[in-house]
Amino acid sequence: MRGLILAFAAAIVIHAQDPVEIVRRAAAGDDRNTELREHYTYLQRQEQREMDSTGKVKKTESDTIDVTLLEGSTYRRHVAHNDKPLPPKEEAKEEEKLRRSIEERRKETPEARQYRIQEWQRRQKKQREPLKEVPDAFNLKLAGEETIDGVAAWVIDATPKPGYRPHSNSTQYFPKVKGRLWITKQDYEVVKVGIEALDTISFGGFLIRMAKGSHIFVEATRVNNEVWLPKSAILKGSVRIALIKVLRGEVVFTFSNYKKFQTDSRIVTGAQRP
Repeated sequence: MRGLILAFAAAIVIHAQDPVEIVRRAAAGDDRNTELREHYTYLQRQEQREMDSTGKVKKTESDTIDVTLLEGSTYRRHVAHNDKPLPPKEEAKEEEKLRRSIEERRKETPEARQYRIQEWQRRQKKQREPLKEVPDAFNLKLAGEETIDGVAAWVIDATPKPGYRPHSNSTQYFPKVKGRLWITKQDYEVVKVGIEALDTISFGGFLIRMAKGSHIFVEATRVNNEVWLPKSAILKGSVRIALIKVLRGEVVFTFSNYKKFQTDSRIVTGAQRP
């Protein structure tokens, strides 16, 4: 009996450390986390760093967006350029856009409001769907363990499976990349991702194209001890944005000032903003 118990315990440990099973469990639990994420507002800062042939930064430009909830779905408001408040004329335009959006959303029929919110939730969920396809698209190998924000995590390497065919447009680039995942042991959350392009790839509805050898780094942080939310995302290499602008350098997204949305919360105007 003791031998059977030990054998059963060993089987559980081996199963828990199977990289395919770890990723599958992370994908299975992601729907709940997506719902929690929908209740948070935040600031998103995007910085573009153009570099010369020696790797030296020659130009930097940034924009900050306030992402909040307005009548049940997100509203994005441009609040700063190069870390400075918008000029009065641009600020007035943002105020007018906000005023019109509030008015339009409050005049919606119940059916139109429900449709808008469901479409937003569908898009949020769709952004997370590629994780479910990872076990089918990649050969997974446990590469070790690390600590992220004080939390123990498995480190898993992913290389493309020969002959794999993507199931959706959002995973078309999978056969052209290799990556590394960091997944927490305590709650099976993907808290860090590193991706290297093995060929030219497109994503974001084909609005972003990255050349071979480019890298993507994504990291999350624990908020309110209940959910992991994006902390930063870095696109590094030769990046074409909206299929028009070519940037050789880095595009850095940072996310901060997370606040849990309350039913009595409101959007403040530029003059009221601290």
